[in-house]
Amino acid sequence: MFKSTALVAAVVAFVGISPVWAETTGQLTVSGEGSVFAVPDLAVVSVGAMADASTAQEAMDQTSDITSAILARLADAGIEGRDIQTSDLSLNPIWNHRATTDDRPRIEGYQASNRVTVRVRELDALGGVLDALLRDGANQLGGLQFTVSDPEPLLNEARVRAVADARARAELLADAAGVQLGGLISLSETGTPMPRPEMMGMARASDAAVPVAEGETELRAGVTLVYEILSE
Repeated sequence: MFKSTALVAAVVAFVGISPVWAETTGQLTVSGEGSVFAVPDLAVVSVGAMADASTAQEAMDQTSDITSAILARLADAGIEGRDIQTSDLSLNPIWNHRATTDDRPRIEGYQASNRVTVRVRELDALGGVLDALLRDGANQLGGLQFTVSDPEPLLNEARVRAVADARARAELLADAAGVQLGGLISLSETGTPMPRPEMMGMARASDAAVPVAEGETELRAGVTLVYEILSE
């Protein structure tokens, strides 16, 4: 009897000092973004050669000669083989669709093309390299991108800023709605964080080196947070 009375008293005492627990009434989902700007230290440029000729062999030979000159120029500039890649080698007929005696289009020549993508790590030399490639016969420039060679530390900083942005937004919305923000239910990263390279279109060739300006590269990250909403 004594033990039962003591147990009841203990339970009553425990209930008397226990806090009032808040109840979950819903969820709040918020998104956040973070970005970091950095001065690029790497340029990626795509140059190529295209040639038209009456025969397939002539078109391919002309394209190969220009491509060989591009590769030799890049080697002379000190660019390593790991930073040079050829791609998109193609050979296509050139059709004449003008009406003929039998109303059939006919092949009047061939067009060959090849592309070289190169990473330039010495940005001070970039303008001179582009100018030399154009002088060597490159007649295609697919675009110029400025980026960073080691983006991961910067992307991590962008992730931290994205989480802080989402948390601040959740607190603002909860306060405006007059509710209490509870625990974090889930956190997910949205999209694939990556550098957002600055782009440059077809460059201008002049007697001097091709003028370029790298500016800054933006690195972005996004997150989605889900919180409990509590009511006391």
